[in-house]
Amino acid sequence: MNHAAHNKIVSFIWSIADDCLRDVYVRGKYRDVILPMFVLRRLDCLLEGSKEAVMEEVKFQRDAGFAELDPMGLKDASGYVFYNTSPFTLQKIIDTAANNRQQLEANFRLYLDGFSPNVKEIVDKFKLRSQAQHMAAKDVLYDVLDKFTSPYINLSPVAATDPDGRKLPPLTNLGMGYVFEELIRKFNEENNEEAGEHFTPREVIHLMTHLLFDPVQGQLPPTMLIYDPACGSGGMLTESQNYLEDPAGPFRVKPDSVFLYGKEINDETYAICKSDMMIKGNNPENIKNGSTLATDEFAGMRFDFMLSNPPYGKSWKADHKAIVDGKEILDPRFEVVLSDFRGDEQAVPATPRSSDGQLLFLMEMVDKMKTTRDSPMGSRVASVHNGSALFTGDAGSGESNIRRYIIENDLLEAIVQLPNNLFYNTGITTYIWLLSSNKAVNRRGRVQLIDASKLYRKLRKNLGNKNCELTPEHIQQIVELHASMPNDGISKVFDNEDFGYYKVTVERPSRKAAQFTPERVATLRFIPAVAELMEWAYGRWGDGIYDELASHKQAIEDHIDREDIGITARNRKLLLDPKAWRSQRELMQTAEQLMQAVGQDLYMDFNVFRSLVEENLKSLGTKLTASEKNQIYNAVSWQDDQAEKVIKKIHRLKGNKLGKVLESLSFGDFQCEQGMLTDFGYWPTDTPGEYIEYETDSDLRDTENVPLKEDIHAYFLREVRPHVDEAWINLGATKIGYEISFNRYFYQHKPLRSLEEVTHDILALEAETEGLLKRLVSFDRDTQGEG
Repeated sequence: MNHAAHNKIVSFIWSIADDCLRDVYVRGKYRDVILPMFVLRRLDCLLEGSKEAVMEEVKFQRDAGFAELDPMGLKDASGYVFYNTSPFTLQKIIDTAANNRQQLEANFRLYLDGFSPNVKEIVDKFKLRSQAQHMAAKDVLYDVLDKFTSPYINLSPVAATDPDGRKLPPLTNLGMGYVFEELIRKFNEENNEEAGEHFTPREVIHLMTHLLFDPVQGQLPPTMLIYDPACGSGGMLTESQNYLEDPAGPFRVKPDSVFLYGKEINDETYAICKSDMMIKGNNPENIKNGSTLATDEFAGMRFDFMLSNPPYGKSWKADHKAIVDGKEILDPRFEVVLSDFRGDEQAVPATPRSSDGQLLFLMEMVDKMKTTRDSPMGSRVASVHNGSALFTGDAGSGESNIRRYIIENDLLEAIVQLPNNLFYNTGITTYIWLLSSNKAVNRRGRVQLIDASKLYRKLRKNLGNKNCELTPEHIQQIVELHASMPNDGISKVFDNEDFGYYKVTVERPSRKAAQFTPERVATLRFIPAVAELMEWAYGRWGDGIYDELASHKQAIEDHIDREDIGITARNRKLLLDPKAWRSQRELMQTAEQLMQAVGQDLYMDFNVFRSLVEENLKSLGTKLTASEKNQIYNAVSWQDDQAEKVIKKIHRLKGNKLGKVLESLSFGDFQCEQGMLTDFGYWPTDTPGEYIEYETDSDLRDTENVPLKEDIHAYFLREVRPHVDEAWINLGATKIGYEISFNRYFYQHKPLRSLEEVTHDILALEAETEGLLKRLVSFDRDTQGEG
């Protein structure tokens, strides 16, 4: 179908809304009628030619005494995987309706009830029966049906002639998809919705199909299963099929060798996709309705090709309970096995932050990939994502774990950066991820990045956010870059390890000063977690709070509500517990006794201060838990750069003990030696074999991202030790992360202009400004003279 015919159909259908629905529906609800009626008319057109054969089959089965009609015979009669057993077509409803509104609605309802179950599901998803009832009540059902059956528009797959003798080209299945998605886009734009949430530009799909299929030309299996876990209206699936089956294309596979599968959560777009599958002769039962993330509809299945444009920046909280229970991953699709930096394997979550579930769809496709044991070709995946999928999430996070699993298992073949403003609903940068479970030999262990952000042609008129497009020449250029794998300005090839890094934690010693004072000790009256509320209550009721807390409970509750104070259930319980109040007062009183015993001198060596406290606690015969001691220490001490370092523990390392420590600090090819112990937090004293481990200052804690190809210890000695001589590596906190930064890899430095150039421009600007001022002054004088 040519472009003019396409636009004519879109304009005609668009006009039906304004002509028939203006006073019946608010503008934002036009789509609720137009889209399902468009699908219904298309199905009706397809069945018109075989209507007589279907009715004969119905008569035959009823005459033969069939208790229920046999769907197989009806499908054979219709020539499709759907049928209609009512005596009506839409045209016949119009022709027989006369002016009887009730009869029109009854006939239309009978027509809808005559469809096969797969079409009835579509009718139900579109809520078409209730829409028809509403249109009939407002006396516009006839007008809408009359418009959709107009002889001046052709929605059938065969050529026609209008009453004026003009030829009307057929509406092909591909043309049907174009028209439908253009209508979706226009309705969404009218409603200021996500215009294109279910619509990926055709040229992007064409690029994806080329990248997906071209590299394995000649290797295709005899039957191919293609899957889209967020299939929307099915555009990617049908475009893939069209490309493979195109008689003029490079593959020309048989029509019965491609099987399409998909899942869609939105009822309307699910109905669109399912109807599209039926119209094109595919099995509509392979399209499922519901959340891909919450339910593994295709568990156990493996697909040859997968492609998708999943929603990004969209929360998956609604699916959370089906995937995660506390820290336990319930769905094996979203848990992976990775090694820690020592090489020990462990199962870790592959779940991103709850505000963005796009990488979960990628993991769904990874889960459905075939290995070379399943199929010599393996599986190939093309998926569109925004930039956050490349770098969001620190080492050890779900996002990083997903990237790491894909890259370390050598599944990532290439990533293509697309131009901005290419999609209808967003101007942000997007990327095509290309995965393969059987990479070509020259690609194994490597990843290709292609920066195609500058390859586009501007549109004469914006379509939503879309202001540019990929031309066939651009697509061909990208495909050739992918095939040849050059290392040049817009294509770069990296080793898998280039994207990985060790996140190394660097510690520094805590230096504390300490001093008992009445003011600091007084703060121990209150539990730190609810100190402000306890202080408020104590300020109001004084010591009476300890014996009369129950009587003040409601007042405290009212205060919390009135001031809109956020408090957890656990802390609320603590706040209203008389035992907790008294226990905290006893701790303060113990601190007061210690203050009398130790005095109120300032100590710049916390180690000495702590020893005195411990001695006096013994003298007082008071036993405190570690938590209670820390409360006291935290109340009367503070960080001070001039103070002595705080000792956590003294180790005596000789013989086997030394060997075990050195072994625990060794990993991979790195072997820790005794002279390196300082770099890992063991500081030697003057006593042979004695090492001090210091407490860490969390405020001074830092991290370094060390490339996987570098030695952690060598990096530390080069980049950290010269600047902070008392720092050390907290090796046990080391994590492995993966991120992909296009900006870093493709950044082109632009040198600053010379001083001479800048000076020249300033002088020229000054001269121009002076000329303007002179003209303004001259104009002002002339004006005054005229006055």
